Amino acid sequence: MLLRKRPLIIAAVFAVFGIIVGLVMSSNFGFHVKGYTDDSKITEKSVQLLSRTNQAMAELVAVVKPSVVNIASVRKVKSGGVPSPFTNDPFFRRFFGDNFGPPEKQKEFKKSGQGSGVIVDKEGYILTNNHVVRGADEIKVTLSDQREFRGKVIGADPKTDLAVIKIDSDNLPVIAMGDSDRLKVGETVLAVGNPYGLSHTVTSGIVSATGRANVGIADYEDFIQTDAPINPGNSGGALVNIKGELIGINTAIFSTTGGYQGIGFSIPSNMAKNVMESLIAHGKVVRGWLGVTIQPLTQELVRQFHLKDDKGVLVGDVNEESPAQKAGILRGDVIIEYDGRKVDGVVGLRNMVAGTVPEREVRIQLLRDGKPQAVEVRITEMSAEPQKLAGTFENQLKGVVVRDLTPSMKKTLDIPNRINGVLIADIADESPADDMLRKNDVIMEINRTGIADTREYERALSKIRSDENILLLVFRQNSTFYVTLSSQ
Repeated sequence: MLLRKRPLIIAAVFAVFGIIVGLVMSSNFGFHVKGYTDDSKITEKSVQLLSRTNQAMAELVAVVKPSVVNIASVRKVKSGGVPSPFTNDPFFRRFFGDNFGPPEKQKEFKKSGQGSGVIVDKEGYILTNNHVVRGADEIKVTLSDQREFRGKVIGADPKTDLAVIKIDSDNLPVIAMGDSDRLKVGETVLAVGNPYGLSHTVTSGIVSATGRANVGIADYEDFIQTDAPINPGNSGGALVNIKGELIGINTAIFSTTGGYQGIGFSIPSNMAKNVMESLIAHGKVVRGWLGVTIQPLTQELVRQFHLKDDKGVLVGDVNEESPAQKAGILRGDVIIEYDGRKVDGVVGLRNMVAGTVPEREVRIQLLRDGKPQAVEVRITEMSAEPQKLAGTFENQLKGVVVRDLTPSMKKTLDIPNRINGVLIADIADESPADDMLRKNDVIMEINRTGIADTREYERALSKIRSDENILLLVFRQNSTFYVTLSSQ
């Protein structure tokens, strides 16, 4: 009997449960369940605010997009051809040796790349990254209206990874240049480019940081860091502020996967503008030169030099006949201000000096023995070639040619950032060190003394006689080791 009534009992239980749930959802029980009343509507005021924001962003993008172009580059590459089918046959190699077979013929093929650029002049000048057009045999530029042009490289600067190309057109939409020095962390920015070849893609984010250096991308670094999504193909594109002004050239991403991970780097517009103008006017970048070796102020140095704080940079050496020496700057001086701008670190001063027009006089504020002083310096032009020191010394390093080790060289040669010294650029066949050292070795120490650059290398070698042994600390292939160059 109970078994027959069981379905009715179950049905009754579910009915009662449904009534209870309905009462709970009802206002009769005094409960308010969000999403089940008419109170969850967006207010008209909020809609209007969001509409104005949407409209503003759409207008901003409409102004900026026509100034951003797609750059497709083609580079011709040669490679070995298909070897003879008998080349690797063990039977033939047994009788004719490992070099059996005709030499492989080289084949030529085309390697293509994608990037972005920004129109900076209505006559057809376009600013982009050097790595976008480096070594290109053909450059095709596509505008936002799908018109295509052949591009020509006007000048390139590997030290900042910037380049200027030109197309034969006029009355082009030019982007407005912003002042990147006024940029603040937290500001809203848009990145416009062609990631993965997807033409004129717009992403948004904020400025995460400014003044990023020692990233290992270029010799001169002062990057804007942003979380606006930047991916391969965005290189050379525009980073703009809410006024539609160019405040950066998107250059690189920090990624462990090859894709966007929330950290992108852009070259500040002020640096890009100086490089661009120099490339257009001279075909190269003309940089200022002060002629000092500088280093950051550590807490220990602050105590040793009796300073109040660590603001500024310490002068470690002054080049002979340099603008600094002629102005009276001495080793041990602390430079705290350059041309009216505060000096916060080594990278900042280096960039300020490099951006100074040669033959211009600037005022430098410094501390000497803790007392403030001011000097007037006439900046001269930096040598176009990287400093390279030939091995002319009459000792065991005769014939060894070295050069300063820059961040870009470290990246190219896969040298860790912690390694400092001078890079061996060449070794003469008759050099006493020919059997012990190799090209691209890094000399870190000479006779247990650290070597930071070619000046310190030259100073150390000038004190070593021809009959003396030399103890070197060398970095090679991810390891460091000591080498003794014997005079015997």
